[in-house]
Amino acid sequence: MYIKQLTIGNVKLENNIILAPMAGITDLPFRLIAKEHNPGLVCTEMVSSKALMYGDSKTKLLLNTKSEKRPVQMQIFGSDIESMGYAASYVSELADILDINMGCPAPKVVKNGDGSKLLLDLPKAEAIIKEVVKNSKVPVTLKIRKGWNQDNIVAIDIAKIAENCGISAITVHGRTREEFYSGEADWDIIKKVKQNVNIPVIGNGDVKSKKDVIRMFEQTGVDGIMIGRAVVGNPWIFDEILKQDYNGVSYKEKYETIIKHLVLEVQEKGEKTGIREMRKHLSAYIKNMPNATRMREYINKIDNLLELQKCLKEYFNGLEICE
Repeated sequence: MYIKQLTIGNVKLENNIILAPMAGITDLPFRLIAKEHNPGLVCTEMVSSKALMYGDSKTKLLLNTKSEKRPVQMQIFGSDIESMGYAASYVSELADILDINMGCPAPKVVKNGDGSKLLLDLPKAEAIIKEVVKNSKVPVTLKIRKGWNQDNIVAIDIAKIAENCGISAITVHGRTREEFYSGEADWDIIKKVKQNVNIPVIGNGDVKSKKDVIRMFEQTGVDGIMIGRAVVGNPWIFDEILKQDYNGVSYKEKYETIIKHLVLEVQEKGEKTGIREMRKHLSAYIKNMPNATRMREYINKIDNLLELQKCLKEYFNGLEICE
């Protein structure tokens, strides 16, 4: 099998299946739930280097790792060289691995020249990478897309730059920024990056099952695989991939996980915000379950923890799986 330990810089991961950083998703409660299923590495939501430099308190809260099992990767983004250097110094005091985001396609990110917009300016990208590596006390990784659009495929070029600048591993999402998440991820470009550098290469894009994991390893030769959207509502995907005898998740286990996740969100963010943040997760957890549409409409109107817990218990009791 392709599952094995993976070493990034001086950090040894128990396995090479990694949870992707996702804005608005991979907060501390989500990571705690995911870690119960033993991914080799998890990552925080991306944090703005400028916001850190200006001392923004909300941004600093995104880096909370209280009670969290190590290792933890933290991701920064920005196109200002000075603030990226500052963020590297700040975050590397908290993280085991520091990741640079040069792949985010969100309009509000790229309009400022950040994220995947840097794929259009490789000299600036190189300067940022050098500054982050110089100021970081932990191994630095880089996450990219294959390019800005089909006329600007730069994954191999920036991977070589990253390796020369001291990057310890690179993650490649097989889509351009222009594609966002449409169509199919191009695994061939991931394979080509792997063939052109000597640092670990992590593949990302369209991995939704154990079969996909095996297929990506076989087709690309990557050292590890990063999974993002397929984990939302399904942290058991790590069990499916990592266990030889996985038999699926029961409704009872799903119910218990949902309640635990809900309580963690409320503890972390307060009742009002925690419940609001939890709604997208609840929708994902119950997707394709009986009466999911009606249930989703109902729970999205609830803003009280006890009422929401009661509602969820009644729903799962109706499925005759909870005592």
